[in-house]
Amino acid sequence: MEVGSQVNSPTIDDPCDVFNRDCPGRVVLNHLTSRWGLLVLVALQDGPLRFYELRTLVDGVSEKMLSQTLRTLTRDGLLTRVVAPTAPPSVTYALTPLGADAAEPLRQILQWVRGNAATVFRSQGDYDRLEEAGSPPE
Repeated sequence: MEVGSQVNSPTIDDPCDVFNRDCPGRVVLNHLTSRWGLLVLVALQDGPLRFYELRTLVDGVSEKMLSQTLRTLTRDGLLTRVVAPTAPPSVTYALTPLGADAAEPLRQILQWVRGNAATVFRSQGDYDRLEEAGSPPE
């Protein structure tokens, strides 16, 4: 008897099925779920931010990675980049309607992580102790 569920196999008829290796949507999925992409999109839910505000809020991201992430998400149509004609120029990033739509379920993922990280860490410790004792986990 088979336990669990089975995902339907991708078909050539649906090239936008992300389970299909040739699905162009996989690129979008990678951008949305990358470590920095996810955090930037959720960080901008409370409103537009400047580059350095984002860098401070998304602790640990390098300037290079933040620049690359912002460029990618802007290219994808998830962010807008507004340059104010000041000296020096002031650049602000904000979610587009498409970006706001994507950010909501990503925020829910971050809430799940916050609420369950301790349980996951305990499970990892239990697994590692069993493995070290020579009793392979199932």
